[in-house]
Amino acid sequence: MGLLTQILTLPLAPVRGTVWVLERVVEAAEDEYYDPAPIERELAELERALLAGDIDEESFDRREDELLDRLDEIRAHRRRSDSDM
Repeated sequence: MGLLTQILTLPLAPVRGTVWVLERVVEAAEDEYYDPAPIERELAELERALLAGDIDEESFDRREDELLDRLDEIRAHRRRSDSDM
């Protein structure tokens, strides 16, 4: 941006600042939502619960399928993000 453009758009600075902050909040939320570590930890805990006899095989299979679907979603999102760059 040139100096003249910056001077003319100065009244919009608070709006640009707000938009920037909102973009950072969305990025942080997406980073947390698409983080595979909590899903992987939950899978490990689920397996421990099965081996300890705390849950039955059917419950394990159902929850494992949900978690694996979530991991697939995360991996697909990351592939899309990588190809956008």
